Amino acid sequence: MKQIMLLLVTLLSGQASLAHDFTPTYPKLETSYMDGVVKASMKLFNKREDIRFYRVGVYDSDWNKIPFIVTGGSVINVEYLDTKRFDVYIQKSNRDRVTYICTKSLTLQDGSTKSILNSRICSKVK
Repeated sequence: MKQIMLLLVTLLSGQASLAHDFTPTYPKLETSYMDGVVKASMKLFNKREDIRFYRVGVYDSDWNKIPFIVTGGSVINVEYLDTKRFDVYIQKSNRDRVTYICTKSLTLQDGSTKSILNSRICSKVK
């Protein structure tokens, strides 16, 4: 049984490593240059050849959406093996509600072969 579990963990971790990196893992909300707004500086690295677009989302502890703005828009184009840095801006009044900042891989709807593995990675706000 232990060998089967080890095999499953090894296989699943290999699939997860093909996704994307989203850092920092525990971002801090800092004061921005705009009054009444805080920001988190994030970095996204694309490890997948078949994915070029990622959607950013901000959520509370119950996974309810929280309004936000991202530099360059909430859908980010990141080429294979490329890195994008961006800032997520949130109203200061929502600061205490923010729990997660996430990215989710997007597939194109042009009839091309769909990706088997969609990935969503979340960072937990301190």
